[in-house]
Amino acid sequence: MTEVADRVFAFVQPDGGWCLSNAGIVLGGERTCVVDTAATEARARALHTALGRLSARPPRFLVNTHHHGDHTFGNSLFTPQATVVSHDLARTEMAEKQLSLCQVWPGVDWGHLELRLPDLTFSDRLTLHLGDTIAELLYVGPAHSTNDVVVWLPERKCLFAGDVLLSGCTPFCLMGSVEGSLRAVTRLRALGAETVVCGHGPVCGPEVFDATERYLLWVQRLAREGIAAGLDPLTVARETALGEYAVLVDPERLVANLHRAYAEERGARPGEHIASGPVFREMTVYNGGRPLRCLA
Repeated sequence: MTEVADRVFAFVQPDGGWCLSNAGIVLGGERTCVVDTAATEARARALHTALGRLSARPPRFLVNTHHHGDHTFGNSLFTPQATVVSHDLARTEMAEKQLSLCQVWPGVDWGHLELRLPDLTFSDRLTLHLGDTIAELLYVGPAHSTNDVVVWLPERKCLFAGDVLLSGCTPFCLMGSVEGSLRAVTRLRALGAETVVCGHGPVCGPEVFDATERYLLWVQRLAREGIAAGLDPLTVARETALGEYAVLVDPERLVANLHRAYAEERGARPGEHIASGPVFREMTVYNGGRPLRCLA
């Protein structure tokens, strides 16, 4: 747990790989807000314990930045005291997916998980008044998913970006949109954030906007070239040197991002469904047959 602005804390889980997601805490006088929870019972309890060291008051609000289980599975540890807030589509996706993420990595010790759906949803933007602190919830999807929400603290110039932005980790747009992610980056850059807590990876600054944009534009270029050459996404990924992106965690996500970019080049709508099972299998092939590395 690190204080990243006045009474604003980031709960960071290194190294930010699959299901090692970050969370946040905003202390606002009598009202505390938690941003996201963790994937497993043990990690969610660690977040709950860390919050208890900061404040004796239970949180009033819990914001889920999107529906993925590594950001929502710990919700039940903070309720019923906290009102769970998300985008409309996040609640829908959570209800449909349930705890299915556990099946992707059956070897993980998930613990005892209880699905807790949001109590309050919105479609575009919502403002939380946390005493003298304002938290603006902005819908910026489809980007990483169909239902991405960021938490912007204008007085602190601090942004909780969810998985729209990842620090030191490969972006992942399979369930959202590459083009939509680029639009989201442009919009978020204009906020003027000085501190960015990404959904995964270390706390960073505004340099993450340019780095993310550069990667996504590269993916789009690879997709256009691959389509023109009659190559499938996996082949393009395997034949492409990662260059500056080789240092990013979970490089196999390039396969998934290319699938999304290919679909959009061919006219697919942002967020249009792409079956994830076959793509995850291709990411495993990209890794030489090794399972995707999840240390949750």
